[in-house]
Amino acid sequence: MYKNFDQLIKNLKNQKEKKTVVIAAAQTESAIEAAVLAKKESLAESLLVGDRVSIEMIIKETFPEYFGDFEIIDTGTDLAKACVRAVETIHEKKADIILKGKADTALMLRAVLDKEKGLGTGEVISDVLAFETEDRIILMSDGGIVMYPDLKEKISIVKNAVKVAHALENPNPKVALLSAVEVVNPKMDCTLDAAIIAKMNQRNQIQGCIIDGPLALDNAIDIESAKIKGITSPVAGQADILIVPNIESGNIFAKGLTYFAKFRVAHVVMGTKVPILIASRADTAEIKMLCMAMGLAATKEC
Repeated sequence: MYKNFDQLIKNLKNQKEKKTVVIAAAQTESAIEAAVLAKKESLAESLLVGDRVSIEMIIKETFPEYFGDFEIIDTGTDLAKACVRAVETIHEKKADIILKGKADTALMLRAVLDKEKGLGTGEVISDVLAFETEDRIILMSDGGIVMYPDLKEKISIVKNAVKVAHALENPNPKVALLSAVEVVNPKMDCTLDAAIIAKMNQRNQIQGCIIDGPLALDNAIDIESAKIKGITSPVAGQADILIVPNIESGNIFAKGLTYFAKFRVAHVVMGTKVPILIASRADTAEIKMLCMAMGLAATKEC
């Protein structure tokens, strides 16, 4: 696993073939700034889909030196139309991944999951978040797509996160299935699911990773906490991937990382034909650029 996002970007910059990010409804300053940052870093090219008038105005006023440097596909002010057109550029081989711009997530996913013209694979889709600690990058899922995953959906969430870990050069990530406690409690469904998934991994039904659970957050990431509680596990205290029980816990955890801990974060939706980036409209340009990097790395696992 890369220790930080800078290592990831350096590796992507060294690749001979540059990929293209299509930005759906690109008429927002942070999305255009992310395209500029990606261009400055020689990370990727960007195709801007949306309202040409607004896009050109933002570039002229904020990044005049880049005026004329980006291809723009004009879809007017219709955000849904921009999302659909962005998906079409993937089918046309004009772009490799999609970044959501001004459109909200529901509009973007509606276009992506359209049964006739979308990018669905029939698999469960889930959002995989990466956060950069002092020591390394850790993944968390799913805090953005699946509200209350059942056992089957949790297995898919694990597999999607493992694919991202592999893309980030971790061939055998340690996966912790989180709960409020580290013991199986029949009254807590998430602990039962965790125990089943861990056993499935032991019997090679889920491969490419090491899974244990249920684990509480402290003993999933802190070795001393695991020792104090007498937990013997190849995952406890050193998890590379944290799987949360539901969307509320994942969403709150992710925003706590961003707004309290001030960690650098990025995230990518997996389970589709290409990675989809649904960075919040409130996210900074840097976060959106890091999402681009994470999505570009993940293309080899789609």
